[in-house]
Amino acid sequence: MKLPEFRLTRTRSLLLAAAAILFVAWRVYAALFPTLGEERKDPVVRTVTIGTTATEDAAVYPGEVRGKYESSLAFQTAGKIIARHVNVGDKVHAGQVLLELDPKDVQQSLLAAEASYQSALSNYKLAEDNNRRFAALFSQGAVSTMTRDQYRTQFEAAQAALKSAEANRTAARNQLGYTQLVADHDGTISSLSGEVGQVVAAGTPVVTLVGAGNREIQIYVPENRIQDIRPGMEATVSFWALQQVTARGTVTEIASMADSVTRSYRVRVAVQDWPAEARLGMTAKVSLSTGKGAAIVIPASAVYQTGDTPQVWLVKDGKAVKANVTIGGYEGSSVRVTAGLSQGDVVITGGTNKIAEGEAVRLEGEEFK
Repeated sequence: MKLPEFRLTRTRSLLLAAAAILFVAWRVYAALFPTLGEERKDPVVRTVTIGTTATEDAAVYPGEVRGKYESSLAFQTAGKIIARHVNVGDKVHAGQVLLELDPKDVQQSLLAAEASYQSALSNYKLAEDNNRRFAALFSQGAVSTMTRDQYRTQFEAAQAALKSAEANRTAARNQLGYTQLVADHDGTISSLSGEVGQVVAAGTPVVTLVGAGNREIQIYVPENRIQDIRPGMEATVSFWALQQVTARGTVTEIASMADSVTRSYRVRVAVQDWPAEARLGMTAKVSLSTGKGAAIVIPASAVYQTGDTPQVWLVKDGKAVKANVTIGGYEGSSVRVTAGLSQGDVVITGGTNKIAEGEAVRLEGEEFK
């Protein structure tokens, strides 16, 4: 009875071993020979399309309408502001009073200077009379030379003291005049930091006065493009608030040092015929020629070079093809292409390591302008 059980157990073991061998063989076959019916997917690449603005030979910078001559006005004496006669945007004339300081302390100084002057004047008159009197006595032989010289010296000292007192009185009068801040020329108030009740120190700017008539556009140029800007080059100026208004300008001034924070250079552009609608503080756009000629700008990752000639991958009829290009320079992470590309070309910028000439590709890109 035990023999049939042994045969049954052996049969089961053989069946299990055969099943395991078949499973392993099927896995090896599946790994070495993929399913013939599975289609190979085309590689996906990133692309950019050359837009309409990529070939312009100009750089546009934002700017602001500023006065050509701007004066920062300040009081020449310290004090408390008690009156303000102007507001931002007001037009003023030369000599017009803008702000006033409390004159009480300065008036007291003027009274003290006036009293010192009167005292010096009295001493001067007395010394003058004594000098004249003793000079007459000396001529008659009534007094000695020493006495005559003594009164002459007193007169000269009184004369010097009178001049000193007069100078102090004039300075005190000037200080009283300095309590009024007046416009030194015709213009427009562009900024005003002084308010009634504020205590200001001498020399602290409180008003900015823009000279009448002369205006310019102020822009800031990055340090990597300042070499393309030169005095006298022509510019085209447009205004954000004046959509249909443009004007011709000329670069007149380039800062010799970059701003310590923005690392950009201040550039001033003069406009020949100012539009009547353009006002101080308006936002403007200044277009300047780059001087590099017309070119197309593409990302640097799009350039493919294995020999002496740089190339790019293009997508034509759904397939990747190579095209020779001419490089005109670099601008940050972009490349200027002066020949070999035209508007509408689809340039591959990513995934070039997995494509071949004439291979079909799938696109995932955006228009590059």
